[in-house]
Amino acid sequence: MSPSAALRRFLTEMEFPATKDDLLREAIRDGLDRDDIAALEQLRGHSYSARWQILTSLHLARPSADALVAA
Repeated sequence: MSPSAALRRFLTEMEFPATKDDLLREAIRDGLDRDDIAALEQLRGHSYSARWQILTSLHLARPSADALVAA
């Protein structure tokens, strides 16, 4: 499952470096939906210097389709 278009757009507009707290605060302020905010909550609590780092972390934090089928 890949990040939503709204989350990708949000990350494009975000200023970096940004911490998890920065991302969550701005996501709530921008009105991202619950699923996108929940995805950001899964991030580790360190600073990110670029959008690709967050997208990579989100991809690794989400279960794969194979894992969902096996469950």
